[in-house]
Amino acid sequence: MQIVRDFQFVQARDRGASAAIGNFDGLHLGHQYVIDLARKKANEINTQLGVMCFEPHPRQYFAPKAPAFRLMNAETRAHRMEKLGIDTLYELSFNDTLSALSPREFAQQVIVEGLGLKHVVVGADFHFGKGRAGTPEDLQVLGNELGFGVTVAPLMKLDVGEVSSTAIRGALTEGRPRDAARMLGHLHRIDGKVIRGDQRGRDLGFPTANMSLMGLHLPKFGVYAVKVEVLTGPHAGEYGGAASLGTRPMFGENQPNIESYIFDFIGDIYGEHLSVALVDYLRPEQVFDSLDGLIAQMDADCTKAREILAAL
Repeated sequence: MQIVRDFQFVQARDRGASAAIGNFDGLHLGHQYVIDLARKKANEINTQLGVMCFEPHPRQYFAPKAPAFRLMNAETRAHRMEKLGIDTLYELSFNDTLSALSPREFAQQVIVEGLGLKHVVVGADFHFGKGRAGTPEDLQVLGNELGFGVTVAPLMKLDVGEVSSTAIRGALTEGRPRDAARMLGHLHRIDGKVIRGDQRGRDLGFPTANMSLMGLHLPKFGVYAVKVEVLTGPHAGEYGGAASLGTRPMFGENQPNIESYIFDFIGDIYGEHLSVALVDYLRPEQVFDSLDGLIAQMDADCTKAREILAAL
């Protein structure tokens, strides 16, 4: 998968795609439907499949001090896009120049002149241009005028309600990763580099891979059954595990992180990149009377997590 970050300097091989456009935070079923429509059109007109998104997320750009809300960082999103078979990811830098473009300027300078897109697909709630002034209907008018096709995808609903990033955040906040997965169409994943922690887990007999949650929406704090994919290095592969997500109150006040104990694993993965999928919520964080009590509970957590993973 090619990644293009500047609409003004694009190689010929990366032009002319049928592309889905949006922020695609979480890449939920609604997002996947939009991408599938772009894929169908790409096959019809014999061109490549593209996805256009923005980094940083526009909401993050305009309110950098607001609470973290993203379901995916850029690395996770790109990793998932590649698995979906995207040929070119247009991960455009959202900056002063891009944010100042009117809807017409965006269509003319980005879609037509910059990327030369032949067809674009957007959701029914899509807005674009300065002040989010442009609507899907405006994009259709501009497409007819400027020479690119436009498909508007309806919003998707399940029995749990409308599929949206907001609803998924709500499910994760409440410790319902399986409900989030139903809307996502895949397990919610946290990707990142393994960083060095306090190494308490090793001393307790449960060495963990620590990862930052900086910039991400925080799921309910507690212990989860997880699937762990080691993405880089000699130990690359898929494993089961149990993870503690939160502030580790047993050991004072700490920044939130996720610490994954990988079952039946021996090896050094410091600095490698992991993708940790939340399967089931086991219990909340708690403070124990002693380390022996904590170790006994960790044993029980791992036993329960193994049972859950074995039943998948």
